[in-house]
Amino acid sequence: MRYVALTAAAFMLVQPAYAEKAPQIDPRASLGVVQQWIYNYRAKPDYAHIPAAVRVLFHSQTFKEPENAGIYLGFVAGAIASNPAKAEQLVNSLFPIPPEDEWVIVRAVAYSGVPDWRNILRRMTQRMPARKVMIDAYLAGRLPTLAEIPLEDAKPGMMDKLKGTFTKNPFAKDERKVNIKLTFATNQDLLDTLWGYYFATGSNVPIQRIVQMLPWSKSRDTIDKLTVGSMARYTLASYAVRDAKLREYLRGELARQPAAVKAPLTEVVEAADTVQIGALRKDALAAVDELKIKGSDSRRDISFWGQVGVGAVALGCVSAAALGQVAVGIPCVIGGSASQGLLSFWEKQQ
Repeated sequence: MRYVALTAAAFMLVQPAYAEKAPQIDPRASLGVVQQWIYNYRAKPDYAHIPAAVRVLFHSQTFKEPENAGIYLGFVAGAIASNPAKAEQLVNSLFPIPPEDEWVIVRAVAYSGVPDWRNILRRMTQRMPARKVMIDAYLAGRLPTLAEIPLEDAKPGMMDKLKGTFTKNPFAKDERKVNIKLTFATNQDLLDTLWGYYFATGSNVPIQRIVQMLPWSKSRDTIDKLTVGSMARYTLASYAVRDAKLREYLRGELARQPAAVKAPLTEVVEAADTVQIGALRKDALAAVDELKIKGSDSRRDISFWGQVGVGAVALGCVSAAALGQVAVGIPCVIGGSASQGLLSFWEKQQ
């Protein structure tokens, strides 16, 4: 699903980061030219050509599939954030915008985090009446800004799990509901968004967020978390190979990070220093395969039920038997869909 975005990211990785002069952007330029320009932007900011670059992205239908557009969305948000005093001026310079792509500007303004982003959105409502619902959702806090999106859902405590297990009506049919809550653990395109924001600003804030995902590269909890964590580790090392400033920043973080972060971060720094990022890719593929075959840690070791105790489990089984239940479902975290885009991308690198 994310193969196009990842392929674009891979293309940017091989672009020379040492260009003497950032190329000027012709609105009729190819997407490849804009990709190179975006990757080089943080080294040689070219604020005046941002509108032309964004128009190329619109013309190339880059935002046709939102899940594949994270890097570009993040870049637009970062470009708005890079000069708060001219934020609204930059946004206005992006018009006219194809109606189907108006959501990009709404989200980019909200994700930018500039102090006046709410007022900018309010004033945009008249220009984009078809996006009023989306704008109102951001203004009311029903949709989170990039800084507000949590890494993952808060895990329920032991008592909450017990309450849910023993009070659930066994005859009630589970209604399948779409989970629209945004978290970095379940929305892999948000990692791309952070990278786009970094390309536009050179800020370490998105890098700090990506570093926080590194423990997931050691996770055996869900496919999604393992995939996002592995991709965070891989992209950090890949970009750090070509970005000395980023490499030094990550090395400096080693002494400040907790053990859970320090271990995979050490792998990132060593891989970047020695240009051995292929090992990270192979390790991630092996971990994903193992998780798919053996299942999650919580399913294998059922540590939660070890904490509950034999008595509670027995009570649950007795209650289930009395109610005619054939089997008792033990709560465990079972991963969602795997990131086929990531796996396909990595497999093609073998």
